[in-house]
Amino acid sequence: MSKSVFITDDFLLESEYARELYHKYAKMAPIVDFHCHLPADQVAADHHFENMTQIWLAGDHYKWRLMRANGVPERYCTGDASDWEKFEKWAETVPYTFRNPAYHWTHLELRRPFGIVDRLLTSDTARSIWDECNEKLALPEFSARGIMKQMGVALVCTTDDPVDSLEAHRIVAEDSKFKTVMLPTWRPDKALAVDTPEAFNAWISRLEAAAGMECATYDALLEALRVRAAFFASRGCKVADHGVETPYAADYTLADVRAAFSDARAGNTPDADNVQQYKSALMYELGLLNHEMGWAQQLHIGPIRNNNTRMFKALGPDTGFDSVGDQPVARSLARFLDRLEQQDRLTRTVLYGINPASNMVLATMAGNFQDGTVPGKIQFGSGWWFNDQIDGMEQQLETLSQTGLLSRFVGMLTDSRSFLSYPRHDYFRRLLCNILGRDMVRGLLPPLVEYTGRMVQGICYSNAVDYFGFDLPHLNGRKSKAKSKAKKK
Repeated sequence: MSKSVFITDDFLLESEYARELYHKYAKMAPIVDFHCHLPADQVAADHHFENMTQIWLAGDHYKWRLMRANGVPERYCTGDASDWEKFEKWAETVPYTFRNPAYHWTHLELRRPFGIVDRLLTSDTARSIWDECNEKLALPEFSARGIMKQMGVALVCTTDDPVDSLEAHRIVAEDSKFKTVMLPTWRPDKALAVDTPEAFNAWISRLEAAAGMECATYDALLEALRVRAAFFASRGCKVADHGVETPYAADYTLADVRAAFSDARAGNTPDADNVQQYKSALMYELGLLNHEMGWAQQLHIGPIRNNNTRMFKALGPDTGFDSVGDQPVARSLARFLDRLEQQDRLTRTVLYGINPASNMVLATMAGNFQDGTVPGKIQFGSGWWFNDQIDGMEQQLETLSQTGLLSRFVGMLTDSRSFLSYPRHDYFRRLLCNILGRDMVRGLLPPLVEYTGRMVQGICYSNAVDYFGFDLPHLNGRKSKAKSKAKKK
């Protein structure tokens, strides 16, 4: 099993139409990664990774979950085992991941950028792959920036807290030799967390320092956030991210909202009703702010986080103990969007759902708030988190196609902390081309490869450039018009 050419040039492409669409129109399109968690400081420093564990396994809770499920002790995931031992345990796990997307991702990532196509990763090949990849990681073209260049990354939007200095973004922006654009993304989730007063107050202290003002009241908090949003805009920010278990849209009074803030600042947990009022009020204010700044907003809806209390206390968040939630979202999402729409202040919005059962809810909800000012103003976002695999992405594409305009879709994102995750864009592009090619074979689409190919290019690259207002050239050399549209709406 250790010797195989598995990921071929035509991987996932089941028809001649699919192959032509992919190889001619999708394959070489630049990557616009408008939501990721790359460490901005590593891009700024053009970081070199010493070995495959540091670049591939560190921070990758997808892999940790699978290793744990395979009976691998925690010391080989997040513990004190050596880097080689951790890589070896992952290599031992990979053959057990058949039909999990990680099996495809693993071999796609070994193929690009490392060029390994003659071996599957197993315990037998672990040492040879480790040595070969580590040798390449020492080369200039395998630094953080080098990998981005190799993979054709035109732009990335990192995920940034309002208190971040964005110094890394300044360094990258001022380096004319590095052609990839790196922009910050506004992620103010911690401002909502009045239900965890200790962490909330620690964050408020950092916000006060960053904004240069005290936040003794809810109204002062809003002003401090506005100060920081203006700073983010000065660093090129064009996107706001919001991660919510459910969209917050309860009725509220300012008196109760201010009381919730004061309780939390005093170190007390507000009652449940006041917490919901506070979160609903602040989400509305953040929506207004996003519109005022001309930013698009992305709502990541539905995960329940840190379910394993013992492991959360030991390792902290984002370590592989989150899962799909099943809370109702339709009514609250409608209320949140409508609240902004009633004021004519609903900005461009992308809706991501972690629960595929909500696909039709999100896709049809988007149609309620299209207003003719921007093509695809409200987007049903790509298969995200547990859904960025074949079935999840195909379900999302099918639902979007049946309820809206696939041709206006802004496409795929990595949602990753790893510089080796860019083949996820390639995975998506192959699936997209295969679906369109299959429909052409079945007679469900006309066999117009050039026309369909232009649509593929839009979904892979230029739709996102237009939608988010990124200052990048289109595939045909035009400049994005979204910047002026974003200011209007």
